[in-house]
Amino acid sequence: MESTIQLIDLLGAASLLIWGLRMIKTGVLRAFGAVLRQWIAKGTTNRVYAAFWGFLVTLGLQSSTATAVITASFTARDIVNPRMAQAVLLGANLGTALVTLVLSMDIHWLGSVLIFVGVVLSTSAETNMPRNLGRAVLGLGLMLLALHLLSGITAPLRSSPTVVTVLSALDNAPVFAVLVAAALAVLASSSLAVVVLVMLLAGAGVVAPPLALCLVAGANLGGAIPPHLAVASEGVAARRLTLSNMIVRMLGSVLVMIFAVPLAAALQQVLPDPAQLTVGAHVGFNLALLVIFLPLIGPVARLVERVMPDRTDPTRGGPAYLDDSLLHTPDMALAVAARETLRVGDIIGEMLDRTLVTLNTSDELACTDVARLENEVDELHEAIKLYVTRLGRSELDPDDSRRAHEVISYAINLEHVGDIIESGLAEIALKKARKKLSFSAEGLAEIKDFYAHTRENLQMAQAIFLSRDPQMARRLLDQKVIIRKIEAQSAEHHLNRVRAGRVETIETSTLHLDLLRDLKRVNAHLASVAHPILEELGALRESRVR
Repeated sequence: MESTIQLIDLLGAASLLIWGLRMIKTGVLRAFGAVLRQWIAKGTTNRVYAAFWGFLVTLGLQSSTATAVITASFTARDIVNPRMAQAVLLGANLGTALVTLVLSMDIHWLGSVLIFVGVVLSTSAETNMPRNLGRAVLGLGLMLLALHLLSGITAPLRSSPTVVTVLSALDNAPVFAVLVAAALAVLASSSLAVVVLVMLLAGAGVVAPPLALCLVAGANLGGAIPPHLAVASEGVAARRLTLSNMIVRMLGSVLVMIFAVPLAAALQQVLPDPAQLTVGAHVGFNLALLVIFLPLIGPVARLVERVMPDRTDPTRGGPAYLDDSLLHTPDMALAVAARETLRVGDIIGEMLDRTLVTLNTSDELACTDVARLENEVDELHEAIKLYVTRLGRSELDPDDSRRAHEVISYAINLEHVGDIIESGLAEIALKKARKKLSFSAEGLAEIKDFYAHTRENLQMAQAIFLSRDPQMARRLLDQKVIIRKIEAQSAEHHLNRVRAGRVETIETSTLHLDLLRDLKRVNAHLASVAHPILEELGALRESRVR
């Protein structure tokens, strides 16, 4: 029963350590995420600067995984050169190792102070930045508390027969030890937490120095796996980056397994304390990788390009700008969500153009891709909606909350427009082409004019969504009156031609009137983008009925 309680205490303290790490990462990202990203994007002029900025950013985030995901995202969007991005990750690995060195110091007494300060800041601050800074401080305090708890829990383990038996078996199987540590790092999504645990076990005399080196190497290898899984949908460039980081750590782990005993003996001459030896091995491992592979990032990149060659990216039709690593910085996340929504508007414009070509020339091929484009609109709409909804789980200020609602609302309206084009305008255009019907010259001119107004209103809606210009929003709502007049006048002229007995007009009467109806509905959805802007200014009436 006593050993079971010790195991429960160990799991609880380790979970608290991981939670503290997560709070630091999210707090720093929300408070300074934009600045950190600018450092990464601008600090990659050469490999030395790139490694330095990766080192600094990871010191702030205390997570090389977060740095890797951010850098991979930039690489996928051609913001950072792939070779410089690899240098960033080499610096990030060293940064997280130095964090372990700081945590190994006996400063647990500072934990209570940091917890108190963090709670006060996060609960009393009225703005996001100090609140998120308090969250990071609270996370650091929880980490120090967790380390103090782990130190007390692991001390009795040296006399546990079960632990001694398990670790003795690992001591004789370095490959299995590396794999076990790697698996723990993947489960914890942090190599730092595993290294700290190994440090405490080594300090308690439970882990021998050669085994400690293998476990440290395994933790570093496992720490490269979560970033690779996180960027699986980012594209080939991002996956290459995280794969190259994994290969570098794998090579380092293999060397440690081969030379674990002589390396441990050499380190013991400098660092006789087992806990300090573990931390020193972690720092030395990542420093050696930086020194060895920084000059070799070119050959490593070429090797990975052969392993993972360019191919048609299956995710190309999906979201191009939504970036999960930005969810902790609402303003940037909303910016990329807005950009993705503008992309939906561009697809809607292409769908309108294709249906007009078929109406004008009776070319059915122009409309064959409308269904595919509409499916893409549906997919992007769903992705945008889920992305912004996930963002809504974090704390948003009123401006961000309002913008999130605008993004979702405009995406929904564009999705409705796509449905109208596919099931309405495209079907009408194909029916006209297949039945070999022709509009009258006057009727076709009216339809082209209606399409031109609709296309202009789409461009205006896109500009309003991006700029939130009140004057432009007023002009777009004024267009609703013009659209009603265009529809009424065209319908009246069409009926006059029917009364005059125009054969082509009579044959296309239903098609013409249905086109007017659907184009009016499209414009109504487009005009909705102006409503929240003018409603915020108090410039809208609840009804236009006098």
